[in-house]
Amino acid sequence: MTGEPMQIGEVAARTELPLRTIRQYEDNGLVVPSAASPGGFPLYTDADVSRLMVVRRMKPLGFTLDETRELLTAVDRLAADRPGTHTELDPDERATLTARVRRYEQAAAERVAELRAQLARAEEFADSLRTRLTATPA
Repeated sequence: MTGEPMQIGEVAARTELPLRTIRQYEDNGLVVPSAASPGGFPLYTDADVSRLMVVRRMKPLGFTLDETRELLTAVDRLAADRPGTHTELDPDERATLTARVRRYEQAAAERVAELRAQLARAEEFADSLRTRLTATPA
């Protein structure tokens, strides 16, 4: 990452997300540009790009935008937890948020396993077609 704020075009290139999708995620409150250019154009930080990558990684696993928002909110709250400050979480809230993140981690692992099984079946199918084609005279 650059460390310098980026315009949406650079963010789109880095995340391999269309501009329209990034704007949709903004409209849904999943990511908010952290800065603005002198001309008022939104600028994104490395943290914003990281957040977009979380959204991008959750989507193919079948998580909804609401689930993505819930996870990001939990992660944000845990990251902002600073003992002895006004952002300190009480132990029950910290435990609830940690359990929520763990549930998402478990759900992601389960979905990855399902996708691996699906991929294995697809590879077996492709192999069977190749075998048929090589066994069949042209």
